[in-house]
Amino acid sequence: VQLVESGGGLVQAGGSLRLSCAVSGSIFSIHSMGWYRQAPGKQRELVATITNAGSTNFADSVKGRFTISGNSTKNTMYLQIDSLKAEDTGVYYCYADVTDWRRKDYWGQGTQVTVSS
Repeated sequence: VQLVESGGGLVQAGGSLRLSCAVSGSIFSIHSMGWYRQAPGKQRELVATITNAGSTNFADSVKGRFTISGNSTKNTMYLQIDSLKAEDTGVYYCYADVTDWRRKDYWGQGTQVTVSS
């Protein structure tokens, strides 16, 4: 199972980005997916999650600005980031809670988001 993120980049404060996370490999089911981020010198923090039923959850710091969605036919998850702030800068990692031959979390390699003020 592999997770590949895309969509990061350098953007001005107030701008938008759309991150994608594609899951590939032999999977029986995906239970949930989500995004974490890690800013320089800080611990990795949970940003948003989405379950296979479509339930979503967001960190307080991103509520109202971030939207998480998924396309089950493509095994792809998206994170729409609007009204970007300098404090959104960091490496964004996606994860997937899946069952292949066992239930396990898989992680992507991360995509850099840099917000200039």
